[in-house]
Amino acid sequence: MKLATWNVNSLKVRQQHVIDWLELSQADVLCLQELKLPDEKFPRAELEEKGYRSWFAGQKTYNGVGILVRNGLQVDEATIVRNIPGFEDSQQRVIAATINGIRVISAYFPNGQAPGTDKFAYKLRWLDAMHDWIASELAQHPKLALLGDYNIAPEDRDVHDPNAWEGQNLVSPEERASFARLIELGLVDSFRLFDQPEKTFTWWDYRMLAFRRNAGLRIDHILLSKPLAESCTHCDVDKTPRKWDQPSDHAPVVALTE
Repeated sequence: MKLATWNVNSLKVRQQHVIDWLELSQADVLCLQELKLPDEKFPRAELEEKGYRSWFAGQKTYNGVGILVRNGLQVDEATIVRNIPGFEDSQQRVIAATINGIRVISAYFPNGQAPGTDKFAYKLRWLDAMHDWIASELAQHPKLALLGDYNIAPEDRDVHDPNAWEGQNLVSPEERASFARLIELGLVDSFRLFDQPEKTFTWWDYRMLAFRRNAGLRIDHILLSKPLAESCTHCDVDKTPRKWDQPSDHAPVVALTE
């Protein structure tokens, strides 16, 4: 199964980009983040015409997540979950579904703004709740994939200039520790299963010609449970859509499992 994740930074603006990329990539499952539109505006019919069914948790202007599934794959409707159970949150950041026996979770982790702020404290609470929920999900679903924009660069090699970013949001010790705790649950960073080009990133600021200079961060990830990781044959970042007109500031990450 070809699994992918992409923060599209407004599905309304980049609906055609998503359609074009699905045709190009032939992904079986695409997890989306930052839909930035309410449920009633989600282009379900347009995506169905292209062969994909959709499940989503939308929100006007901010946040929002979705899962697109190629026709022919089985989705257990009874297993769909929106947001982290037991964690009170008005922000739409999580949707999960079981697809052909694989528990697929699309998540938009909080940005956090900056250490010491209320938004950063919220991020750490959210990360704790996510950790505990994923632990319970793994107990029920041996085959699990957690895909999304984590807003965490887990290591210095995931940052174009570690010295310039030291101590800042996205790379702080607290955030990296939270990422490590997810790994300790038994999840595997699929990207690091394979030899990768140095300075491979998934996000580049729109400012200061960051993409052209490759001044980016790797903050979009596909973590796989061990049974899935053992069957993973490839993982990479597809920078193609980042070169299109009016692109998202993120690029898709793709993992292939047998």
